Amino acid sequence: MSALSQFRNFSQGLSQTDLMPALFIGHGSPMNGIEVNEFSKSWADLAKNIPVPKAVLVVSAHWYTHGTFVTAMDFPSTIHDFGGFPQQLFDVQYPAPGDAKLAAEIPDLIHSTNVGLDHDWGLDHGAWTVVRHMYPEANIPVLQLSIDYTKSPEQHYEIAKEIYALRKKGILVLGSGNMVHNLRMLSWEMINGGGYDWAIEMNDKFKSLIANGDHKPLINYRNLGPEAMLAIPTPEHYLPLIYTLGLKNEKEELSFFNDKAVGGSLTMTSVQVG
Repeated sequence: MSALSQFRNFSQGLSQTDLMPALFIGHGSPMNGIEVNEFSKSWADLAKNIPVPKAVLVVSAHWYTHGTFVTAMDFPSTIHDFGGFPQQLFDVQYPAPGDAKLAAEIPDLIHSTNVGLDHDWGLDHGAWTVVRHMYPEANIPVLQLSIDYTKSPEQHYEIAKEIYALRKKGILVLGSGNMVHNLRMLSWEMINGGGYDWAIEMNDKFKSLIANGDHKPLINYRNLGPEAMLAIPTPEHYLPLIYTLGLKNEKEELSFFNDKAVGGSLTMTSVQVG
């Protein structure tokens, strides 16, 4: 058999359903969107080491809605949903296109709830501060899927399972939040690194459960004790992790990166599935 024939047989045998990775990114401070630091460098490096996606779908802690929506405009705006930061951060524009066709397909995948097509939101800082480091040319479509605050963690986990098919279509699904996130207890003395004992304890507990594929306690995190309530006083920054876990199949490996506590009560710990 010729080398060409061997290659043809090999290529024909390749899976047509190769999966894009799924990510949970600890996004931390909006300043990470313009700073070149250990976190933003890892986001840029990550993009170089995974396949180039056809589009990115972000589940951001900062689009917390009554009902479930997906952005469906051709050109989403850059939302500066924060205050008290330097003007340089407000000046940032991330002009990635949207993908109205893809947005229209997502409601057909999700059967557990109705999904509305949104033309008003755009890209909040949970999305653009990360993705602009990954894809600085802004040439890959970026959409957002909102987090319905009326739904339980288990329901969000099921929604994630329903959009698993997107990974087979070259779509990068990216949850953006923080595994431990308690701004009321933020320590400026530890802003560049360091965590309270309870924050490190819970982060390690979360990592152990994730590594072991034990998702049920993570979904029912309120049963993990008072330290869990300190780590997750409100659920919006934690729920993007639940989406990433719901996108994992049983055979896939995962890895952690940016595994660091900052400000005492935040962890940047991130997860790559696949």
